[in-house]
Amino acid sequence: MTDERPYSPGLEGVIAAETALGYVDGEKGRLLYRGYRIGDLVEHGTYPAVANLLWTGDWEPEHRMATGEIPDGVLTTLQALPKTAKPMDALRTAVSAWGATQALTYPPTPEQARALTAFSPSALAAFARLRAGQEPVASDPSLDLVPGFLYQLTGTKPDAGTARALDAYFVVGAEHGLNASTFTARVIVSTRSDLASSVAGAIGALKGPLHGGAPSEVVEQLHQVGSVERAEQWVKETLDKGERLMGFGHRVYRAYDPRAAALRKVAQSMDKKPEWLDLAIKVEDVALRVLAERHPERALKTNVEYYAAAVLQGVGLTPDLFPATFALARHAGWTAHVIEQSADNRLIRPDARYTGPQERDLPA
Repeated sequence: MTDERPYSPGLEGVIAAETALGYVDGEKGRLLYRGYRIGDLVEHGTYPAVANLLWTGDWEPEHRMATGEIPDGVLTTLQALPKTAKPMDALRTAVSAWGATQALTYPPTPEQARALTAFSPSALAAFARLRAGQEPVASDPSLDLVPGFLYQLTGTKPDAGTARALDAYFVVGAEHGLNASTFTARVIVSTRSDLASSVAGAIGALKGPLHGGAPSEVVEQLHQVGSVERAEQWVKETLDKGERLMGFGHRVYRAYDPRAAALRKVAQSMDKKPEWLDLAIKVEDVALRVLAERHPERALKTNVEYYAAAVLQGVGLTPDLFPATFALARHAGWTAHVIEQSADNRLIRPDARYTGPQERDLPA
């Protein structure tokens, strides 16, 4: 009962799929969507245009997409959830309920992907308002998806700078290779299941703290720093205690995370930067200098979580909404991978090495 085939815990280093969607180059700090640099996509596009690029392969920078309506049955489901439910649980439940109302067919299509990606921001916004004792806000078809999401959260149309900053976050969060949640989505659709089931499973994978990250910890860290004047002292004291600086270092990237670079550029270009973003930009410069002095042998550069936290806090989202908002952004990538998997499908079914007892008889 020996098995000499190689085993890679966590499938690390195993090529489990081929994709034309996203390319992550950790050594050089590059992220490409269908060959296009992430910085260029943030600068010249919007989330709906980037989502359409991932779904179809066509770059149409004028492509628009508003948030969608919530079916009555889904709204009833959201209203039945306890106000203490986590936003990620509410979003996962809403996607599952939405799928039950749609009679989705296989294989999944870009039209299905658009419908789900438009629906989910409305659902998350509705839950956020319901738990606060407020009525949901209907979708405004005149607004693009990201400003529409903010409008449905707050009841007020956002200013252009705020919408632009969050849209940039959605763009950089849209796709990132065969990560755990994307792999989950591909496994589910490989059984010829439907798009909503795949995305609901992906949300469940993203909910885990080892995958979704912890930008809320960056928020707490910046609260502790408090001001630019305290930054250097706080950074050095934190490192002296052997504690990590949240938002720096990455499992894949050995260079500056290109997603963080794109978000910082957008933040710096805002006419009226929220105080939170301004503090984050200045504290980052101090942290990078001190880290380089302390650890010249290690590539501890800014990762996307640092600016994700700064942008999400800066546009007024509460920290418990951060993971679910990340999930909204990742809808484009998840659904594009689901479409790609189904186009040339083979059931994903790896083997496991048996390590239990040898064959034996039941005791007398």
